[in-house]
Amino acid sequence: MKTRLLVAAAMPAALVRAVNNGLARTPQMGWNNWNTFACDVSEKLLLETSKLLVDYGLKDLGYQYVVLDDCWSVGRGEDGYLIPDTTKFPHGMDGVADELHKQGFLFGMYSSAGEMTCARYTGSLDYETQDAESFASWGVDYLKYDNCYHMGRMGTPLISFNRYNEMAKALKKTGRSILYSLCSWGEDYVHTWGGSIANSWRISGDIYDSFSRPDDLCACNDPANPACVAPGTHCSVLAIINKVAPYIDRGLPGAWNDLDMLEVGLGGMTEEEYKAHFAMWAALKSPLLLGNDLRVMDATTLSIVNNPAIIAISQDPKGRAAMRISRNLTVPKDEFGVGETQVWSGSLTNGDQVVIFFNAADEDLDMSASLAELFVMHGPGGSADEVKQDWTVRDLWGSEGARMSKADAQAVLDAKSDAERSSVLKRANWYNATEKPYAKGLEDGDERLFGERVGTVKAGGRLEARVARHAAKVFRLQSAGGKAGASKGSSLRDEL
Repeated sequence: MKTRLLVAAAMPAALVRAVNNGLARTPQMGWNNWNTFACDVSEKLLLETSKLLVDYGLKDLGYQYVVLDDCWSVGRGEDGYLIPDTTKFPHGMDGVADELHKQGFLFGMYSSAGEMTCARYTGSLDYETQDAESFASWGVDYLKYDNCYHMGRMGTPLISFNRYNEMAKALKKTGRSILYSLCSWGEDYVHTWGGSIANSWRISGDIYDSFSRPDDLCACNDPANPACVAPGTHCSVLAIINKVAPYIDRGLPGAWNDLDMLEVGLGGMTEEEYKAHFAMWAALKSPLLLGNDLRVMDATTLSIVNNPAIIAISQDPKGRAAMRISRNLTVPKDEFGVGETQVWSGSLTNGDQVVIFFNAADEDLDMSASLAELFVMHGPGGSADEVKQDWTVRDLWGSEGARMSKADAQAVLDAKSDAERSSVLKRANWYNATEKPYAKGLEDGDERLFGERVGTVKAGGRLEARVARHAAKVFRLQSAGGKAGASKGSSLRDEL
C-alpha cells in the first residue's frame, strides 16, 4: 500500500478559492452508492459499477466520478490518521483509486464535518489536516463532506463557514485537485457562502424516492421559520425544487447548488416522474449523481439517464440555471393536499432558451406561457428583444434524436460482449462526450443534443403544451433564423 506521500506540485497562488480551482466548470456527473446501498459498500461494488458505467456508455456521456459514501473506515490509528476497512477494501483506498483511474474515472470519497459521520463512523472534525493528507495520498479526486454530529458548531453563517473552511484549507494545502462538495443540508444560508470555498453545496435535507409526498422529516422549507428544527431526510423532488427556487441563481461555473443525488431507477416514482426529476436537476444545474444499482438497471432507467439532449442542458457552457417564472397553486390536489404547476425558463449557449412546464398537479393539464414571460429575465413587460423573434421549438424528450428507444436500451443491457454493446450504441448513433465534448457538440449544432423539432412560436406568441400528471415537458427554443441544431427530416407543426 502506498505511503502518505503528498502530491509534489503546489497549487498556483492564483487559485485562492475552490470556486477557482478549475473543477466543476459544469455540474459534476457520476455515481454514488448511498441511495441504494447505504453501508453495504465494498471495493467489489465500486469496480463492478465502474465497469458497467463504461459498458453502458454512461462514462462517455459524462458520468465520470465514482463516489464512495459513508461506512468505509474502522476508526483512527494512534497517529490520528483514518484507517480504511480492509475487509471491505482489501487493496486499500489507493488501490481502488488506481483501478478507477486506469478506467478513466475520478474517485470520490466521503467524510463529515463532525466527530462522527451520519452512519456513526469516525468524522473529520478537528482532524481536517490528517484526513486531507490521507485523501490526497490515496488519489482521491472528490470529497463529499457531510454535516452530522458537528458538536453544535452551527447556528450562524460564519460558524458554519469556518467549520467547512478548515477542510477547504486542508485540501488546498495538499496540492492535489480535489472537488469539494459540501453536504450541509442548506443550513446557515450556505448558498450565500458555499461558493467561496467549495464546488457545490447541498441546499436541503436528503432526498427520498418520492415525487411530491410531504413528510415531517423534511420540515425545513423556510430557514427563517423558528419552528424549522431540522432540514430532514425525507425530502421529495417537489420539496427540494421549491426550496431552491428563490436562490437558484447562486450557482455559477465551478460552484453549484446541489439538489442531492438522483433517485431515477429506485422504484418509488413513475417513469414520467423520473423524467421530470432528471430534467429538473439538469436544468437547475444540480450535480447529476446516479444512485441506482446498475447491475439490475432496466431499459426505462437507462433511457432516462442517458438522454444527451437533457444532459446537454446540464453541461451547457454558459452555466446558468433555469429560473422559475411562474407558479400556480390553484390546480387539482392529491390525497395529501399537494398540487401545483410551475414554468421554468433559462438562457443557454448560442442564444437558446430552455423551457420546462412542470406539472405537479393531480391530473393532466394544458400549460402555456407567453414569450414575454419566458424572456422576462431579459427584460420585463415584454421589452426583451427575444419577444419580437420567431422561435423554433424542440422537445428534448422527443422521439427523434433525443431519448434512446427502450428496445435499444434493452439491447445495450443484454449485450454479451463489449463489441456487441459498441455495435448497439453505434447503430443508435449515440452521443459520446469523450469524443466530442458537449460544448463542441452544441457549437456544431449536433442534432443529438437538440431533441425533436415540434413547431414554432411566432413573435409575441405563446408556447403551449399538454402536460401529463406528475410530468415535465422540456423544450429548447432556438431563434428561427439560427443554425444550431437545424433539423433534417424532423416532424414539424406550424404552431404549438
